[in-house]
Amino acid sequence: MVMKEFKTEDYQVSYESNTNTITLSGSLRLSGLEDTNPVIKLLNDILVEEPALITLDLQELEFLNSSGINMLSKFVIKVRQKKEMGLIILASNTIPWQGKSLKNLQRLMPTLELKIK
Repeated sequence: MVMKEFKTEDYQVSYESNTNTITLSGSLRLSGLEDTNPVIKLLNDILVEEPALITLDLQELEFLNSSGINMLSKFVIKVRQKKEMGLIILASNTIPWQGKSLKNLQRLMPTLELKIK
């Protein structure tokens, strides 16, 4: 199992390779979409590994700004381009932005499985 993790005062990102689960929590405010951003770099690194299924757990991600939503949109498009790769997004119905914004990601990737609990 490979575990990658980093955190700031505002958010935490972790990745478990045995389950191919990426977990984002806290309040994520990205200022840009540069590839040097550690969150974007981690997502891109996981895509290179080409797992059959990726789970993106956002259940404890309380806030995501527009740059963050744009980052997720680009990630979903990249997963869609890998035709043999699946994506599950775990979300919470107690966090208002998730229900509305994450459903839009399904338009980008109809096979995306969105589980809102």
